[in-house]
Amino acid sequence: MAFYRYRVHDALTGNIVVHDLPLSGVEFGPGLSEPGDLSGEIPVPFRHLVGSAISPGNTVLVVERDDTVLWGGLIWRADPEGDTFPLEAAGWGSYLHRRHDVHGELDGRGPYVHADPCQVIRDVWAYAQSQPDGNLNVIVDPTASRSKVGTPAEPYKVEWWETPVLGDVVDDMTKVDGGPEWTENSTYSQGRPVGQIRLGWPRLGTRRTDIMFASGINITEATQVTYDGDEYAQVIIAVGAGEGRGRRRAVDAVRNGRLRLERVLEVPGEKGNDRLAARARRERVARQTLGEVSEIQIIDHPSAPIGSWQVGDDVRVRVHDQWADWDGWCRITDWRIRPPQGADGERVTLSLARADRFTYGG
Repeated sequence: MAFYRYRVHDALTGNIVVHDLPLSGVEFGPGLSEPGDLSGEIPVPFRHLVGSAISPGNTVLVVERDDTVLWGGLIWRADPEGDTFPLEAAGWGSYLHRRHDVHGELDGRGPYVHADPCQVIRDVWAYAQSQPDGNLNVIVDPTASRSKVGTPAEPYKVEWWETPVLGDVVDDMTKVDGGPEWTENSTYSQGRPVGQIRLGWPRLGTRRTDIMFASGINITEATQVTYDGDEYAQVIIAVGAGEGRGRRRAVDAVRNGRLRLERVLEVPGEKGNDRLAARARRERVARQTLGEVSEIQIIDHPSAPIGSWQVGDDVRVRVHDQWADWDGWCRITDWRIRPPQGADGERVTLSLARADRFTYGG
């Protein structure tokens, strides 16, 4: 059985304040282009640690599984509720949603014209951590992209009088057409926890042929396969840049003996007719495939050991039970682990999306 340990560190100094915090009912995991989270309960006999050692908004929680760091983030809440003492934490990126640009243009780093969104994300973290008592010891990947944000006519600005939230600036960068994705890792360096922001471009993760998830092997619970006619279409109307009659448009359609169903694909910045047509074709092929698995529960297994996958990876999923016979590629959008507790074993839940639903920059 895997052994879990929960360490608590001072957010500014990195000094350890609780070597092994007793937590129960724990669930945690990262997300795709969003901070992960953790929830658990502190046993009542140890509630004295809150306030004296565990200071919400000032302490970092690190989760270790068999001496391997799986997750890290900031503790934000620890309040008594009846006979329980729930604790809530969120990943490193949650810190930026408690910070604002008080100088404007990230203290002279902007405004941005034809800028790489990856660089803007690095600038946000550099600005946040350059302010007094703001260094959380987070590092950001040096990944570069070929997507751009801001134009000479409309630069991307971060203006102080709007009290911009730094986390919102990062969110803007992930919404840029063909922009980067990100997730979080944690590790130790010189005895203190280090947050890592992993940037991915043209995508985060990769298609994995070395691991798989299948009923009767490492999928443990009955898995729902959704067949949703609302999402089906064999006619895609893609609209790109421009206005009125001058707007770019591409229609990709097939006849396949089914009732005609149409969807509109908005690609506001696309000026190339060939690229717009290719986007429409990919969307049509994706929407013509019925059946989607949004969540599976798995166990640690040689087919896909815990820690062998990452947020953003495409994995093969095979569901075979009394209700479904489904096989397809799915993308991991987040995962959550519930450590063993009492007679209950370790449980892992993966959130998935059809891999062909994603279009990447490049």
